[in-house]
Amino acid sequence: MTPYALIIAEDNPKDFEFLKQMVNDWEQECTIEHAPDGQVAFELALAHEEPLVISDIQMPNMNGVDFARALWERQPHARIVFWSQFKDEMYVRSLAKIVPPETVYGYVLKSSPREKISTAMATVLFEDQCWIDPEVRKVQGRTGHSQTALSDIEYEALVDISLGLTDNLIAQRRYLSRRGVQSRLNSLYGKLSLDQEQFQSDKVGDAFNLRNRAVAVALRRGLINAFELEHEEEELQHWLKRYKSGRG
Repeated sequence: MTPYALIIAEDNPKDFEFLKQMVNDWEQECTIEHAPDGQVAFELALAHEEPLVISDIQMPNMNGVDFARALWERQPHARIVFWSQFKDEMYVRSLAKIVPPETVYGYVLKSSPREKISTAMATVLFEDQCWIDPEVRKVQGRTGHSQTALSDIEYEALVDISLGLTDNLIAQRRYLSRRGVQSRLNSLYGKLSLDQEQFQSDKVGDAFNLRNRAVAVALRRGLINAFELEHEEEELQHWLKRYKSGRG
């Protein structure tokens, strides 16, 4: 029997060793290929017709979501198990948009017991069944509900205010009028259930700053995080250079 080729995309050496030992305990014969980031994983996966992959989500150069998007565009039957310490809504939301129809994949939390991780991954990779951690399924339910799920433009507005952009700068960056910016922000506040009246304080006679409140709620829900905001900051700086040179 020809051994399965299994790509492990993981930049943390300890986590890679954990996965390697776990795979060696399986009854399946596997040859392991290590990728320290999503870009290397993509290049390795293209060498196989139906690659089997275990991928972290937060990785340098190309994160797990971008890696999966690129690979599934070329090989929609590739099986990927995402394993992460995060059940952030931003990742669950992004994955929901890119999983091809009838594709088998998994989402396993690193905090799970070893036996559970091993069983879940083997189920996806060798038994042709999806496996999503129950905690992640709860987040999927929220991202799939029309009253709570953010649209692309609402998420874009959230990123902009998280980066500290003023209405004027958002308008310039997104080619909007100030009224258009306010419309997006009001829509975002509604999805985050931020009713200005509920924050009214009898003592100070004023309301919370809705921008700051939106960012706080988004952080708690996992709609944004520091890791991904670093990437968004890089994109912003590139745009600012073009904007200042008159090419924005």
